[in-house]
Amino acid sequence: MYYTSREIKAPFDKAVEMITEAVGKEGFGILSDIDVQATLKKKLDVDRKKYRILGACNPPNAHKALSVEPYIGLMLPCNVVVQEVDDNTTDIAVIDPVASMQAVDNDDLKVIAADIRDRLKKALNTL
Repeated sequence: MYYTSREIKAPFDKAVEMITEAVGKEGFGILSDIDVQATLKKKLDVDRKKYRILGACNPPNAHKALSVEPYIGLMLPCNVVVQEVDDNTTDIAVIDPVASMQAVDNDDLKVIAADIRDRLKKALNTL
């Protein structure tokens, strides 16, 4: 499995606030925020439920990862997906960086990825 997810009883916008705060407590900042719903509407005139991709970054771990694997920036930041299920239910998923970085043969990176995975899961589990 390349992600961990859970549904929470909260409206979409509140869920975005909640996960942003939760990952913040684990040392992550949000570097990017992609509104997929708005982009697909604008570019393809497609209607879909609310869906955002938040690019989360833990600066100390990002620095460590870049120090042991200079091109790992191709796989950063760690994405968090927030998607509307219904008016009062939202699904939130966090990437498992251990799974997503299996193609990189670097034992030092695996240790860093495990720490990031644990922090993201901890944040998700607080919701």
